[in-house]
Order: sequence, then structure tokens, then C-alpha cells
Amino acid sequence: MMRLTWAQPEDLLPHEIVQARVEGKDIENLVMQWREAGGSLDPARSGATPQAASDELRTLARRLLSQIDAAPALETEPTTWDAVSAELRHIPAPAELPDSHMLHDRIHGAWSGRAAGCLWGKPVEKIPRQGIEEILRAQDRWPLTDYFTAKNLPVEVGQRWPWNRRSAVNSLIENIDGMPEDDDLNYPLLNLSVLEASGRNFTTDDIAQAWLTDLPAGRTFTAERIAYRNLLDGYSPGEAAHIRNPFREWIGALIRTDIYGWINPGNIREAARMAWTDARLSHTRNGLWGATWAAALTAASLTSTSVRGVLDAAATAVPPGSDLARAIEFGADLGESETPDDIAIDSLHDQYGHYHWVHTINNAALIAFAIARSDGDFTRGVPLAVIAGWDTDSAGATVGSVIGGLRGVSGLPKHFTGALRNRIATSLPGSDGVTIDNLVERTLALTPALNLSSKD
Repeated sequence: MMRLTWAQPEDLLPHEIVQARVEGKDIENLVMQWREAGGSLDPARSGATPQAASDELRTLARRLLSQIDAAPALETEPTTWDAVSAELRHIPAPAELPDSHMLHDRIHGAWSGRAAGCLWGKPVEKIPRQGIEEILRAQDRWPLTDYFTAKNLPVEVGQRWPWNRRSAVNSLIENIDGMPEDDDLNYPLLNLSVLEASGRNFTTDDIAQAWLTDLPAGRTFTAERIAYRNLLDGYSPGEAAHIRNPFREWIGALIRTDIYGWINPGNIREAARMAWTDARLSHTRNGLWGATWAAALTAASLTSTSVRGVLDAAATAVPPGSDLARAIEFGADLGESETPDDIAIDSLHDQYGHYHWVHTINNAALIAFAIARSDGDFTRGVPLAVIAGWDTDSAGATVGSVIGGLRGVSGLPKHFTGALRNRIATSLPGSDGVTIDNLVERTLALTPALNLSSKD
């Protein structure tokens, strides 16, 4: 019998209980009702091996989800960009733009770095840290310095840690032929089209309409799948993030917003505004801040001269004192420390390992760590984002995007960018096989870089 992951009420409820407790909601009576009815409280069972549910249990889960939605949280979040912006008091003034040739090189590097970083992490998505290390050591390829391969992998290791099913056929070094389809690239492609159609003052409604028109529902996951369902169920884009959505602080919004930084080089506030407008369709609280931070990272990467400059500028797009702000600071400080890589990753897991592997908080700490420790070296930063064993392709994509924007395509190893074959596969209609060159030109056309030619 077919089961739709990230959507069944009995699978959502254990995740919602975790999220509601984080928000300080008083739900223990509801939890007791679920437990007494025989429902599982283990979020790990959701998605991969969902529990079998009777009609009665599913009905109860649906009712409890609605009751938890209605329970008040300890804190309310700002609901307009003006209110959000008022909390971000230290965003710097827009930075001076590089000349047109350098900006072209950097945007090309950002697109290529995002694709190559994602591709690097795809085969081991869902494999935990110890499995990734065991695979590489069994092949005498530890530490990680290249794309993954199945060559010389002992059968028993491969059986114990199987490659990601969808990615093994197109993301191992022996079968890479361009950038394969991935949600980490689908969203920047889709948002580029939204910007071209609706302009810089696009709305959350524009994002919602683009999803329903061009984004296959089966290629959405976690919070995006829930928001998509809510849109189809008649909820407004402003409501979609808040209805039976336990994934509202997970990483989905963070992976969608690079393009808003790329079209706003050095302009942290404008990049963050656009990211917030997009992210509010599916996310709240730290999920939203992850999106504004990612856009700020990519905006800063196109004008900064160091990873510290990128991290410092981007941190201003996150409310001070938030859980995400603390995680980013922890990761960046750890990255700049003398702590050996393995012990540093131990520290990340000790501090944030209780989060789901696709949550925003732990992955943002990891991304900050990898960027800080990379010193702008793609082959240093991306592997660190991958071997930690959380959201390997998404973390790799963001780190690759930032380093690509900082160094430009001319500063990225051709071994990794060449494997992309200058094309990206996608499930978006009319865009499959689009060239990276084309994406760079379209991105530049949206960048308000006044009189670039006069700076040549």
C-alpha cells in the first residue's frame, strides 16, 4: 500500500510534539491522549518507516494536530517585514560592487559552487556520520577530497550503508553527467523565474502561485510539502506555514534563497527582505531566519574579501539572541579555533545532535563551521559540510555557493565544476538541461548594478 511521507497525520504528530514543546506550548494532556490511544511518540519512525495506523488513530492524530496549532506559544513572532527589519538593527550599508567582469565571475562561481557542493553530498544523503567515514576508510579515501565513488567499496560496507537510492545513479563520480535534478537547485531556478515575471517586489502569493504552477508536489519535502497541501486545501499563503506543519523550523527555507543574495550583491537588507517574503510561505521563527541568513551569506559572498567578512555581514540578518544566532556563532567560532576537525564535528554533534538531521539549527551551525574553517577553499569547506552526516547535499550546496561567490568560478577547481557539464537537470517544466551560463546571464540581468560598464 502506498504511503505518502511527510504528510500522514500519525507521522506528523510526533514531530509536532517536539516542535510545540520547543515553542513552550502546554500540550501534555494532548500527548497523554495520543500515548493512551497507542500512538508512537518517536519522530524517528516518521517518513522512512511510518507506523501503520488505524482509521481511528489517524483521525485522532488529525484532531490533535489542530488542537496543538491552536495552543498559544510563549512568544509571538513579527508578522510583517517592517517588524522583522526593526529587530535587525546592525545590518551594514550596501557594499561597493565589484567591476562587471568580477561580478560575472563571482555569480558564475556561486551557481557552479552551489551545484557542485550539492552534487558532492547527494550520494550520502541520509547516511549518518559514522557511515560516511566507514565508506571512505574502506576505500582508503579518508579524509574526503573528491566526489564519492562505488569503486573498491567492500560489499558488506555498501550493504550496511547503502547510497541514497535516487542519487547513486547520477551522483557518483563514475556516472556524473551534468548536475542531476535536486530540490536544492529546483528552488533557485524557480525563484529566478518568479523574479523575472514579478520583479523585485514579488509577493508571497507570487511564490505560492509558482509552486502550484511549476513545482511538482512529489518533489517537495517536509515543510514545503505541508505548505503545498495547505494551499491546495484553500488556505492563504499567509496561513500555509501555520497549519499542521511540524517542520516549520527545518532547513527547507534556507535552501531556497541563494538567488536573493545573488541579485543583491552586498545588500544584506534587501536580500533578507526577499528571503523573508519567500520563506514565510512555509516556515516560522528559526526556519525563517535560516532563509534570511542564507540570502545574506550569498549577498555578502559577492562583495566580501574573506570568509570572516561574509559571516559577520550575514549574521546581521538574524535576530540577535535567537537560537539560530547562537548556533551560527558557535559554528563560526569553532571553525576558527584550533580544534581538530574530528573533535570539532564531535562538538557540533554534542551541541546540536538532538535536532533532526534536516533541521535548520544544526545544519546552520555546521555551515558556519565549514565556511569559517575553509578559508575560502572549496575542497576544504564542502567536505566538512558533508562528512558531518546531517543534510549532506543541502549543507554542501550552501557552503559551495558561498565559497563560489567569494572566489568566483575562476577560483574553483575545474575538476568539480567541469563535472557539471555546464547544465542542470530539473523537474521544473521548460527548464530541464538549462545551462549555467544562461542562469548567470539571467541573474546578472536582475542585479541593480548601476552603470557597471563605467567601472570596467
